[in-house]
Amino acid sequence: MPVISQLPKRAVLAVGLFIPLLLVLITACVPTVPLTPAANATDPKCAEIIVRLPKSVVDQPLRNTNAQATGAWGDPASVLLRCGVAQPAPSASCSTVNGIDWVVDISGSPRYVYTTWGRSPATQVVVDTELTQGQGAIILDALSNAVGSIAQTKACTSRDPGFVPESTPTPVPTG
Repeated sequence: MPVISQLPKRAVLAVGLFIPLLLVLITACVPTVPLTPAANATDPKCAEIIVRLPKSVVDQPLRNTNAQATGAWGDPASVLLRCGVAQPAPSASCSTVNGIDWVVDISGSPRYVYTTWGRSPATQVVVDTELTQGQGAIILDALSNAVGSIAQTKACTSRDPGFVPESTPTPVPTG
């Protein structure tokens, strides 16, 4: 005869209620970072990035998120990642870190936004430089293995005919 059938019904009911309550309490202690998925978050290439995310960046632990194709590190979250964002416009503020080209937007300082260039779908990383002591390049380096799983098709150099920095003057025809 099974052991459970030998227990009083009240004990079985109490255990049946206690275990789910315990699970709810445990998961409530680990807050999830709320994020919005990017438009192309369902692209299978984004899944390749997410399974390769590092467990920590600059001593900030990986956190759970509530959106597909996202990642977050730190408490409070100091690094946010979203795969499947739109390809950024060409920009003179493009730089390469460990083989990955990034277009950098510092207009929201101290939060810098890095978006991959020449990879589709694009990946966006937001770094709060105050919370990470300005270690943006180290963070991008730590993410390069994951982000590099999407092949690069364009480079952010003047040698790539598809890259035209915003600062390039447009020729004006003369009379």
